[in-house]
Amino acid sequence: MPHAHLHLDPKVREEARRRLLSAKGHLEGVLRMLEDEGVYCVDVLKQLKAVQGALDRVGEMVLRAHLRDHVATAHERGDVEEIVEELMEALKYR
Repeated sequence: MPHAHLHLDPKVREEARRRLLSAKGHLEGVLRMLEDEGVYCVDVLKQLKAVQGALDRVGEMVLRAHLRDHVATAHERGDVEEIVEELMEALKYR
């Protein structure tokens, strides 16, 4: 962990956790849908899009917190290059 002293804001962390638990429940519902042989493809696609949207919103929330709390203050800490490289690496997976 390169930045052990930098932490996700507790309010953002708890909200992200709450949203992910909700998305987990939604995903479990999709898995139950798939147990039904008569499930319609478009219904599954709609539910998957909803889960994906929920995950994207959590990602945006965490990214916003990172930009606000860590990137914006990197110059003060003297770790601009490290923070930029770390963020670029993380964004490869978006």
